[in-house]
Amino acid sequence: MRIGGAMRTTAVAAACGALLMSLAACGGSDGGSGGNSDAQSGDRPPQKQARTVDLKRIPDVGDRLQKQIPANSRQVVAVYGEGKDAADSTIVLYTKSGSTWDKTRSWEGHNGKKGWTTNHREGDKRSPVGVFTLSDAGGVLADPGAQLPYTRSASFQAPRYWAKSHWHDFDYVIAIDYNRVKGTSPNDPTRPQGQSKGGSIWLHMDHGSGTSACVSLPKSGMEYLLRTLDPDQHPVVVMGDKADLKA
Repeated sequence: MRIGGAMRTTAVAAACGALLMSLAACGGSDGGSGGNSDAQSGDRPPQKQARTVDLKRIPDVGDRLQKQIPANSRQVVAVYGEGKDAADSTIVLYTKSGSTWDKTRSWEGHNGKKGWTTNHREGDKRSPVGVFTLSDAGGVLADPGAQLPYTRSASFQAPRYWAKSHWHDFDYVIAIDYNRVKGTSPNDPTRPQGQSKGGSIWLHMDHGSGTSACVSLPKSGMEYLLRTLDPDQHPVVVMGDKADLKA
């Protein structure tokens, strides 16, 4: 059921359990990057207003993944990783108008600190390659006007023993539907494929370096996506390193 921008409430016990699961997946017990960087998402280059062009397909995505984009999807977030073992990526929003795609926004961001994998496992520090739906959102902050169902909860808060640069990682999050139950809060700990396959992989706010498996982008980008991604447009994310995306 579509909730729009309204907040959903979650049981305290479930939220606490979900917090441990989600933080391990997106931030990691080492605070994310494993370093002492105090880079803030505000230090990243501002979002780019991409030139609108008519495209017949999502650029630099091969037939294998292109065919996995649902026919009814009219919003695609493409994450172009710089390399198999690299943490840097470019995030681009494409919107379909008629039979063509328009490149509407792009941001610089990060993916898993060890790069990408086609067989993600819990704790491998690599982001999974693939096409995934985007169904639910949430965070520490109040709903900024999200069209996806939005759960506000203090349970998203990153621990204060993490590096200060990571404290705001989960102010806004959008769940990537990898090994999770759609229609639930992003920090729901349920893993349909089992714990070993990992989970709680999100789009979230950038801290200036690689993540434990999530994709991060500046706060302005997260706000834009939250206000723009529409369940009625069946949004998906297509993500991976450039070589795997083209395969």
